[in-house]
Amino acid sequence: MATVQLKNIKKIYPERESDKKSKRKKGDEPEKKTNLQITDEGVVAVQEFSLDIADKEFIVLVGPSGCGKSTTLRMVAGLEEISAGELLIDGKVMNDVAPKDRDIAMVFQNYALYPHMTVYENMAFPLKLKKTPKEEIDKKVREAAEILDITQYLSRKPKALSGGQRQRVAIGRAIVRDPAVLLMDEPLSNLDAKLRNQMRAEIIKLRERIDTTFIYVTHDQTEAMTLGDRIVIMKDGFIQQIGTPQEVFNNPRNLFVAGFIGTPQMNFFDAKLERDGKSYFVLLGDEKVELSAEKEARLLENDVPSQDIVLGVRPEHISLTEGGIPAKVDVSEMMGSSIHLHVTSEGKDVIIIVPSEGAVSHFEMGSDVSFTFKGNVAHVFSKETEKNLEW
Repeated sequence: MATVQLKNIKKIYPERESDKKSKRKKGDEPEKKTNLQITDEGVVAVQEFSLDIADKEFIVLVGPSGCGKSTTLRMVAGLEEISAGELLIDGKVMNDVAPKDRDIAMVFQNYALYPHMTVYENMAFPLKLKKTPKEEIDKKVREAAEILDITQYLSRKPKALSGGQRQRVAIGRAIVRDPAVLLMDEPLSNLDAKLRNQMRAEIIKLRERIDTTFIYVTHDQTEAMTLGDRIVIMKDGFIQQIGTPQEVFNNPRNLFVAGFIGTPQMNFFDAKLERDGKSYFVLLGDEKVELSAEKEARLLENDVPSQDIVLGVRPEHISLTEGGIPAKVDVSEMMGSSIHLHVTSEGKDVIIIVPSEGAVSHFEMGSDVSFTFKGNVAHVFSKETEKNLEW
């Protein structure tokens, strides 16, 4: 049980001497292969990261590969040096404290089990290093095994276990230590879809049974939405938005968050925002939709003028209608309870989710449809800053 504070944390990877020499020889700037900031000090992998994590909170860091989420986790663990800023656990600065003295445990993506040890020995190993009495080791290992439903595998070696079972052993080895903070670095990414769903449920149950603070890293936004009390969305080393799963889904602060959170991803259109006194409308083609009173109030508060915008509407919020915005069907995917229609409209690829019950069972490729949406589900983004104009 612990609070964790990250204050303006920064991680810079210094350039190697060989890289500097090769630059000097060529006499020009290196080709920029990523969107990460490159300074005289080196590559900035994490930039001004600030976050307060409450006791027993489950925080998920999510973002595409290379955004800095695993680097941030490794700085909390002490596996990466902090270039600038402060890390506090229970109010104590931990920047220069050795990983073994931080009262944390970490679960890795690749399990990292000892192949020559049994499940019991793998789970007992960190306690043996601390010279814990044998009776206490046995008690803690068996309690953790019962929580994770792996008691029957205690005498087996890792090679005799499935991927999901191995991951449970790795989690068990972490929780026997009763850590103040449990760090998990993409622990489910090596599992198949069915096992991932099962293990997500196991982690939710585990969270209820042990008193610890969780920091979980993933690139899978479904994991983030189902597991986290709050989600931290990252891109290119910067925090884009922090909020509950519902907040980031309903009120994305910028185009990146809007496109990253939600499956299938949000549809984007080139549209116009029109202000008429205290009312706001979005114009898409010949369709004119008035925004909801709540959205209008926020736009009025920010005194947003009429302008060209990027309009965002989620696939599940679009409905087929007569005489709406015209579209041409490219692909029709039957997904069981719904049909995913891939259409072309207003020069854009658009996805529409249609409930399969009572709908046309199949939409012919090239057939014409039309759609609309309501004003309470429209998201309006600035074309210049890409920020949500409501916020």
